[in-house]
Amino acid sequence: MKKISLICSLFAAMTFIGCKNDKKEVDPTINTEESVQEEKEVQQQEIKTLSVTMEPKSNSSAQGEVFFSEANGVVTLEAKFSGLTPGTHAIHLHEKADCSAADGTSAGGHWNPTHSKHGKWGDQAGYHKGDIGNFEVDQEGSGKITMLTDQWCIGCGDEKKDILGKAVIVHEGADDFTTQPTGAAGGRIACGGIIE
Repeated sequence: MKKISLICSLFAAMTFIGCKNDKKEVDPTINTEESVQEEKEVQQQEIKTLSVTMEPKSNSSAQGEVFFSEANGVVTLEAKFSGLTPGTHAIHLHEKADCSAADGTSAGGHWNPTHSKHGKWGDQAGYHKGDIGNFEVDQEGSGKITMLTDQWCIGCGDEKKDILGKAVIVHEGADDFTTQPTGAAGGRIACGGIIE
């Protein structure tokens, strides 16, 4: 009887130890610190960035840098300018990354892949994908603008979203968001091609 009791006790102890060891195994579906870190690194690698140096046009002294970055399907534009006349200036994306003409006209018209009418960004009545808008320039000739959108991409190949091969243009005046097809923003005083 003692032998049967002892065998049962040993069997129970082995089962308990076996179960205890089973619990120590890591569930592969649970994120460990290492896999979370790897995921963050992949996300960081997916951020696309590029910089555009602006050239003065139409005998202006305009200078500037435009930075684009894309992460999680959203493109951010951050632009800083100097050498501009104080007041309101329009900024648009144009059809071609060609700034060779002295007046910037080699960049073509506003980038408008959806064949919409010109207007203020987000207007229900329509707007071009290149209709960024206006920004203010202070008395020292400096100005900046920031914009975020999921309607652009950097190098994705979608002709209705891809900004590669386009140009950033700063105009001498403000965009009235009404006059077709340009917004009556005046001459082109700075141009920068968006290229990799």
